Amino acid sequence: NEEMHRHKERGFCCGAGGARMWMEERIGKRINDERVDEALALNPDIVSTACPFCLVMLTDSVNGKKNDGKAKETVQVVDVAQLLLDSVKTPLDDEPSAGEADSENAPEPEPVK
Repeated sequence: NEEMHRHKERGFCCGAGGARMWMEERIGKRINDERVDEALALNPDIVSTACPFCLVMLTDSVNGKKNDGKAKETVQVVDVAQLLLDSVKTPLDDEPSAGEADSENAPEPEPVK
């Protein structure tokens, strides 16, 4: 796990906080593309953020870079809360409980006539 060079006090916004999510920039490079280029320079499998705006902006840029062949198809953009959840899950969390397993195998009820 590695931080991008602009983080903490020197953090760099994805642009959505400044309403750039809805702007079509015609001059220069989009801020979210700049930020994703910084992230991809570290060759990550996952790019994470705690900001819902950044999640949208970074995902948009990563998907564009995947389409252009400039990012691995396996790169994911995820919320840090999802990383936390994944880190505390146990194998038992993915197994259905006894009641759920029975209901999945139960036949469909007959329609009311």
